[in-house]
Amino acid sequence: MNQVTVKLFLLLKGGQPRMLNIKWSDLSFLLTQLRYNNTMINQESLFLPQGEHQLHLRHVWQKKGGIPIFMLHGVIENGLIFYTKKGKGLACYLAEQGFDVYVADLRGRGESTPLIDKNAEHGQFEAITQDIPLFINYISEITEQKIHLVAHSWGGVLMASALVRFPKLITNIRSKTCFGTKRMVTVKNVEKLFKINIVWNNLALKLANKKGFLDAKCYGMGSDNETIKSLVDSVAWTKKSDWHDPRDGFDYCKAAKLIDWPPTWHFTGSKDKALGHATDVNIFIKEYNPQAKFTLLSKSLGNMQNYDHINILTHPDATVDHFPKLVTWLKSH
Repeated sequence: MNQVTVKLFLLLKGGQPRMLNIKWSDLSFLLTQLRYNNTMINQESLFLPQGEHQLHLRHVWQKKGGIPIFMLHGVIENGLIFYTKKGKGLACYLAEQGFDVYVADLRGRGESTPLIDKNAEHGQFEAITQDIPLFINYISEITEQKIHLVAHSWGGVLMASALVRFPKLITNIRSKTCFGTKRMVTVKNVEKLFKINIVWNNLALKLANKKGFLDAKCYGMGSDNETIKSLVDSVAWTKKSDWHDPRDGFDYCKAAKLIDWPPTWHFTGSKDKALGHATDVNIFIKEYNPQAKFTLLSKSLGNMQNYDHINILTHPDATVDHFPKLVTWLKSH
């Protein structure tokens, strides 16, 4: 569809019409820019105390009283995967549709303090057992409404893990949406070999042990850093393994079978060959919530792009491709 040429008529000053031929992809980009430039989006930073940490929560909204959405990022990234301070991204798009959006920075990432360094001792256990429940309970309390959950990549695994450990949280949840979320990486291809086998499972661990933490920003590996504990925990889970907690042995897979899951939708892109391959996304779906809906975004299936692990959230076409479908689904729950 993005190759279609659209005839656009412009009325120039003086009343003379002019016809332009413009690609649909270029037109969608222009419309997106007009929407961003003509919409007032409000943003503020909230900080939640958690021991010695201040957890950052970016609040994005256009009108008060909307249905709340909590958004959670994955590893070696932060909440900026969902928004920019200039009003772009899925969080801002959802705010324009009337939702009350809250985007987290897990401890030590983004604007949460203190930032990750060699002294950081937390891992994904703290995110699952402390930070995510804190965020959900806080948003539920201040909005007095049930919440939609939206996660990217590993954030979807951490979010599911928190809900499994604390099923009472689900009473406050309307739905759960994940982009590019897998737990294990089982596919075999060149991209997986390089990104997972060589970089994540080996090089990243060596670099983290050398410096005391994974300085992913410095090495150009990601937009934010990771502690050694969070890196080791995620490496253990991405390998073919049981879904048990590395810290206390909690059996997430067994507990997940007892959960009455909220409506759940998983998206991934056909160009995501390793970090969120469709095969591995579906393995995770079967592992924790077989009733979840799955959508592969691909040109061959009618989408505007063959999306990858990142541009599934950041490509300009997303705002006229799969974002509107997500909004319709969210409003139905």
